[in-house]
Amino acid sequence: MIKRMLQGLVVGIANIIPGVSGGTMMVAMGLYDKLIHAITHLKSEFKESMKLLIPIFVGAGIAIVALSRLFEYLLEYHPIPTNFAFCGLIAGSLPFIFKKVKGHSVSVGKILAFLVFFAVVIAMAVMGETGGNAADVSFGLVNVVKLLLVGIIAAATMVVPGVSGSMMLMLLGYYDTILKTINGFIDALIGFDMQGLLAQCGILIPFGIGVVLGIFLIAKLIEFIFARAEIHAYYAIIGLILASPIAILLKIDWSGFSVLNLAVGILTFAAGWFTASKLGGE
Repeated sequence: MIKRMLQGLVVGIANIIPGVSGGTMMVAMGLYDKLIHAITHLKSEFKESMKLLIPIFVGAGIAIVALSRLFEYLLEYHPIPTNFAFCGLIAGSLPFIFKKVKGHSVSVGKILAFLVFFAVVIAMAVMGETGGNAADVSFGLVNVVKLLLVGIIAAATMVVPGVSGSMMLMLLGYYDTILKTINGFIDALIGFDMQGLLAQCGILIPFGIGVVLGIFLIAKLIEFIFARAEIHAYYAIIGLILASPIAILLKIDWSGFSVLNLAVGILTFAAGWFTASKLGGE
């Protein structure tokens, strides 16, 4: 239970950071296949599925709520060491992933899957440079529908390994808004500000419903793909994972670069690698 919650924390942290994939972290920790199976078989295997899902979702929820403000600060004031830590988390997943394709022959189709998805992540990183504008979330039917759709898109990309849901939120212009709304919700909760809570819930509830719908919809599709082309899918995931650290490095603010920052970054990279190895495959 404790290990599952810690794994959930890592997934939650990954989903806060643009360029870092929560799906990649699931694969790195040996959770991905199990989680997809639990979601798609929730009705037929309810008890077993909930034993897996509850601690992971609780851990992820705690990370998102408790650490969103911290990571907002770290990425603004200490971007190099923070992003190096994320690179370490991702790189630490590779030995586990390579085990999935070990012993299988290489083919043109598998290499093509690798190259296509490697390129997708790099393209998203380059496109994401212009993202992050605040979105209009004033209460109204149109904006509620938009938040629902944004939640579905974000959740779908959060589940796919190598693709960053937070980066997608940036591209859609909702990243800053959602992060500030979560922080605003916590502030209102602590201050017993009911009007503030209602205002934040008007944003978080439709977005949250969309997230739940997106997770279940994409899980069915992923299960279908893995049932028919598992090794090709893992080659695609390897492409996504190898591209993710490059995508992060492309997006780092290097203006504060120094030898000290680099040294600390190497240490945080090692810490990320160590964490991934300890929370990795079952």
